[in-house]
Amino acid sequence: MLTSRVLGWIGMGVFGACLAAPVLAEREIGAEDFGCLLEMTPVRGFYVSNLHGDLAATLAVAEAETGVWPPGSLVQLVPGEAMVKRSDGYNPATRDWEFFELDTTSGGTSIRARGFADVNNRFGGNCFACHVKANPDRDLICEQGHGCDPIPLTEAVTRALQKTDPRCSDAPALTPEEAAALSALQATLGAP
Repeated sequence: MLTSRVLGWIGMGVFGACLAAPVLAEREIGAEDFGCLLEMTPVRGFYVSNLHGDLAATLAVAEAETGVWPPGSLVQLVPGEAMVKRSDGYNPATRDWEFFELDTTSGGTSIRARGFADVNNRFGGNCFACHVKANPDRDLICEQGHGCDPIPLTEAVTRALQKTDPRCSDAPALTPEEAAALSALQATLGAP
């Protein structure tokens, strides 16, 4: 017959396992999770997917423009930066968003930096410092007029960067406006 002490340990083990389940169930995110931006679902100029397969839930919040994004949501504006919603409680300071700075080539993706409040993009801007300014009902998602500082990219530059994602094998051609905007950006950055 089991003693109350043993039953207590068993109960604590089950209870402890239940408490740890969300963290244990959290899957590792790797470079292979970031592919061609244009293969994701477009929403008002940015792109979304869901690494857990629940695209419908991600789209529901994206299209509503307010609400808490579901775990696994992947949001990208340009190929070199991404944010992924982790499970509830994973990092309360960032509302469970993890930020990624990516290097992209025709061979795929590598993760340059990842984390929560400490990731800076290649121009020195801190991802969280910008996104935390989003209106509270936006769950750290920045769009024009939602509280975040404006990004220093025109819509034409943003579209050009999206269309020239080197991971995409069948990207649409740039419009003359996009080509000129990309050329001007490259000249400003000193890129070839």
